[in-house]
Amino acid sequence: MEFQTNLLDYISQSLMTTDETISMAESVTSGCLQLAFSQMPNASLFYKGGITTYTIDEKVRLLKVNRHEAEECDCVSENIAQTMALNVARLFESDWSIATTGYCTPIRNSSYKIFAYFAFSYKGEIILTKKLELHQKTQALNAQMYYTEFILGCFKSEINRLLILK
Repeated sequence: MEFQTNLLDYISQSLMTTDETISMAESVTSGCLQLAFSQMPNASLFYKGGITTYTIDEKVRLLKVNRHEAEECDCVSENIAQTMALNVARLFESDWSIATTGYCTPIRNSSYKIFAYFAFSYKGEIILTKKLELHQKTQALNAQMYYTEFILGCFKSEINRLLILK
């Protein structure tokens, strides 16, 4: 897996410049974001870690997702992504967090569609949540890589937006 070096460098430099930290909770991307952050220059200065939770039980136990809500939507919704983002930031005591949940293969629970929700939190508040949809014939690994690259690009934009506001 290869990530855009300039994108990784930019995110790394931005987090070091602002002296802020990040953590992540992944489901559909299954560690791809964690891999990307581990490849960033000086990652240990800002990347606190991440958690991959694939089952409802683990999302409930580790990320405090509401079980009833999770069972109703197969743990895939905007609110689930937001809950994951807020609680992984608390767990790792990080300024920023990213969370992902969704599908990388078309299954019955997804109405045979491939899509993901992701959320960013910053200092205890959700600042962005999006749904990303892909063609149903997209291969699983390609879906995970596309989600990861897209999310990294969105994260760069959010960093830029907040730096301008400061």
